Amino acid sequence: MEPFFSIIIVCFQAGIELEKTVESVLSQTETDFEIIVKDGGSTDGAPGRLPKDARIRLFCGKDGGIYDAMNQAADKVRGRFVLFLNCGDYLYDNAVLAGVRKAAESENGGKPCAGAAGEGEAERHRRPVIFYGNTYERKTQNLVMSNPKLDAFGCYRNIPCHQSCFYPAELVIPRLLCPQGRERTYEPRYRVRADYEHFLWCFFKAGAGTVYLPITVCSYEGGGFSESAANRAAAKKEHREVTALYMTKGECARYRAVLILTLAPFRTYLSRSRWFSGMYQGVKRMLYRGKRK
Repeated sequence: MEPFFSIIIVCFQAGIELEKTVESVLSQTETDFEIIVKDGGSTDGAPGRLPKDARIRLFCGKDGGIYDAMNQAADKVRGRFVLFLNCGDYLYDNAVLAGVRKAAESENGGKPCAGAAGEGEAERHRRPVIFYGNTYERKTQNLVMSNPKLDAFGCYRNIPCHQSCFYPAELVIPRLLCPQGRERTYEPRYRVRADYEHFLWCFFKAGAGTVYLPITVCSYEGGGFSESAANRAAAKKEHREVTALYMTKGECARYRAVLILTLAPFRTYLSRSRWFSGMYQGVKRMLYRGKRK
């Protein structure tokens, strides 16, 4: 019987952070999960120090970087819902998976959720739903609330943190993506924004619904791959390329104008500042709570 959750952790020379990330999953009150660890050939011995637990499946071998590693791991998924939890990030507390499962089963009327690896064709025709929550950012020591109601502009501006999104398996497993005209989870031509492109594909092409959960899913390390100074220019360029795939020129121009008029670059600076991020996130939480109502 397939597990309810597949938690994917990719790593390379991760050291103690791999053990901490895995432990945050093993400590969950919800126990119906598998942990897929994809290691890129580390020589630090970290994969060999993983706890002896039948729910941990370790795969070692060369890969072409983080997205290629995640693609390889996605091919091993046996669960119903998939979370890509980067090494160095942790589930926020031990009730996260229990809360997500309760919401997922409630959303689906208690029936098996879309995306189960062993489901028949009829079951997989139900609309897939991505569940997402908030993120605690350790770098700024602030709670980052996700947009509770996503629309096209929300997708253009800022999608939920990747490590706080639970995807139904049919939007991740390659063999289930092929009938939908997609060969792999993450497109290799994107070096920084492949996860963003995948989310937009799910939203605009696969017709996925999105459900916000008022829980904090992930304790995010911050300063990730796409946030480094060297990758910000690439991220900006890829953002333009990806949005052009799923939105019209008019939509992109309108959304870009809104961001300029609302001082988006300055707000981004505030959100990344240790001194001002608390104030900024507090105001954003108030606005989002009003939006939920």
